[in-house]
Order: sequence, then C-alpha cells, then structure tokens
Amino acid sequence: MGQVWRDWGDVLLATLVAVPVTVLLTALLARRRRDAPTREEAWWRSAAEIGMVAGTLPWVWMILTPRDAPGEVKLVPLVDIVDLADDGASTFVVQVVGNLLVFAALGFLAPVRAAALAGVGRLFLLGAAGSVLVESLQYALDLGRVTSVDDVLLNASGAALAGLLSRRWWAGRRPAPQPPVTVPATSRAETVADQSSR
Repeated sequence: MGQVWRDWGDVLLATLVAVPVTVLLTALLARRRRDAPTREEAWWRSAAEIGMVAGTLPWVWMILTPRDAPGEVKLVPLVDIVDLADDGASTFVVQVVGNLLVFAALGFLAPVRAAALAGVGRLFLLGAAGSVLVESLQYALDLGRVTSVDDVLLNASGAALAGLLSRRWWAGRRPAPQPPVTVPATSRAETVADQSSR
C-alpha cells in the first residue's frame, strides 16, 4: 500500500477532493440546462457528462505520469499480458483490472448521454480510440512507459463491459436508422421539365 500511495497518492488525493466539486458542477449544469425536456432529464444528462470526465481523468493522469524507466513499444497482441502473468498474480490482476477501468466511466455513461453511442460495438470503438490516443501520447512524450496494443484491447474491453452494466438505462435509445429519401419517377420528370423550361 505504501508503494501505491507513493506512486499515485497525488492522483488519489485529487480524486477525493474532486468528488464534491463534481457534485457541485453537476448541480450547476443541471440548473442552467435548457436543452432537456424535463428537470430529471437535465440531471441525468449533467451527471453523465460530468461523470464521464471525472471518472476518466484520474486514470489518464496516472497513465501519463512519467516514470524513470526506458519506454517500450509492444505491438503484438497478448505478449504484454503474458509477460504480466509471468511477473506474478498480483501484478497481473492490478494491471488488467486497472486497464479495464481506464475508460469504464466513459463506457458506462456515454450511451446514457448520447443515443448514438448506444451499442457495445460502438463503445468498444470509443474506448479503443481513446486508448490509442493515450498510448500514442505515452510514446510521443517519452514518458518511460510501455506503449502496448494489449492496453488498447483492455481499455476498449473495459468501456464495452461497463456499457453492458448500464444497458438498462440506454437499451432501446439507439437512434432509428433513417430510410433513404426516394423521389418518385414522375417527380423527377417534372423537376427536369421544370428546370429545362427556365
């Protein structure tokens, strides 16, 4: 526990301090919201928006914290996970669970807020996009961290799994596909005739 506090104490402390701030921001946003049809919907939308940010930023902060180690790049899937398993069960569990939680808040709340994201596949892609961005930053900023395709897979899976946990709040909210607009043949002929008479 001492090592965890030394490594992440500032992040954990900032997260604890941020809890009342996020509640206050949610309340302020809900009060000022004009795009929601009801007061309850305003609270749901505000809580989802603030929750996505507040639940994701601490993890991204941890991931982008520099380490005094040489950076590595692992682009072959599952190699990094196998290496973690060789390091011991506790290291494996901490790393896998931590990577699953990085975009969990985003996956849980995004489809509640935006019907266009309602779908496990869409949430997987959203988590993967966020993870690719973070992993690319780790590499580009030379933070002494491992840039791994396995992290992307775990982060994306975490977003999708968290989305399944909130499914009861967004199932059925996916926007209905819009049928293509077709113009009857007679209308087309009339339009062409109208344009040629001008």
